[in-house]
Amino acid sequence: MTKKINKVVLAYSGGLDTSVIVKWLQENYHCEVITYTADLGQIGEIDSAKIKAKDLGVDKIFVEDLKEEFVKDFVFPMLRANTLYEEQYLLGTAIARPLISKKLIEVAKETGADAIAHGATGKGNDQVRFELSAYALNPDISIIAPWREWDLNSREKLISYAKSKNISVDVDKNDTPPYSMDANLLHISYEGKVLEDPWVEPPEDMWRWTVSPLEAPDKTEQIEIEFASGDPVSINGKKLNPAKLLETLNNLGAANGIGRIDITENRYVGIKSRGCYETPGGSIILGARRAIESITLDREVAHLKTELMPKYANFIYNGFWFSPERENLQNFIDSTQKNVNGFVKLSLYKGNIIIQGRKSEKNSLYNAKLATFDDDKGGYDHKDAEGFIALNALRLKNRPKN
Repeated sequence: MTKKINKVVLAYSGGLDTSVIVKWLQENYHCEVITYTADLGQIGEIDSAKIKAKDLGVDKIFVEDLKEEFVKDFVFPMLRANTLYEEQYLLGTAIARPLISKKLIEVAKETGADAIAHGATGKGNDQVRFELSAYALNPDISIIAPWREWDLNSREKLISYAKSKNISVDVDKNDTPPYSMDANLLHISYEGKVLEDPWVEPPEDMWRWTVSPLEAPDKTEQIEIEFASGDPVSINGKKLNPAKLLETLNNLGAANGIGRIDITENRYVGIKSRGCYETPGGSIILGARRAIESITLDREVAHLKTELMPKYANFIYNGFWFSPERENLQNFIDSTQKNVNGFVKLSLYKGNIIIQGRKSEKNSLYNAKLATFDDDKGGYDHKDAEGFIALNALRLKNRPKN
């Protein structure tokens, strides 16, 4: 502690880690702790977080509904790239961190705080995401990361400390601390406990959002999604704002066992980590977006987007949302979306997203006259392919033969 901290704004979830951090900051930094809780759609956590903060002696408690901003300005721009980290993860945790960091910086300025703090561990990605985002927005901000300072380096020590300070500890139905979880409108993530053995199957009672695909209804759920400039704007003909649209798709997907994944991913710090995720609405949007892009994007533009997607995903996963490289790549991605307009019909069935049709009256590049096998109605001359093939075959014919 090289700088005297008088006030600190803590990203506060109300869970074990951040509740312990409130008391630890009060005792070790002798400073005023201001809590900031972002309502990103995590059901059942917001009210309890406010109550817990009061119980911990916090006077200034900020709780802000960010659901609309989160989906409109972060989730939807990310999904325009059909973003998947390591071809699997829809980045539900990663995409929330820059927004939370932005708000921490704003509250610190509003309250005259000297620093911000977070509950991310020294092994994880979130410490990087929070801090890179914060420094990008305010290079002079001080950041406190208790996990890199204290000796409470296990859940057992955290629980023991919490009990010694009369801090309530949440438990699951088996009377044990819950998984390390993160929830918002895009997903729920689970880490820790039995998941630390990648051979052990996730227990069914772990999942909080989606029904098991095995227990999902035996009939399909058919829906139609409309897209405008690359973003979903209506479901079954009903216009919805971004947050409500994602919430609606979450409910439809969860009821049909959509969006569960169990992966081992490569953290930015160099550790392999096993996590389970539920992302029902995001999975549906991704599948539908690919379908509408298949008829509205030029071939080379679509291929270029696909090539750039892993790099874009890495920017978000590694905490570089507020970076010039991400912003410039976003400009390119957004420029490809002006003609991504139309409708996709699909069915949800026992964990599967089944595309059944796609159409775009004004922007479709699909030409049935060219594609048909029946006759030549589009002016395509089969003989033209001879020269095309001959030119492409030149280098293959000229290779040395073994």
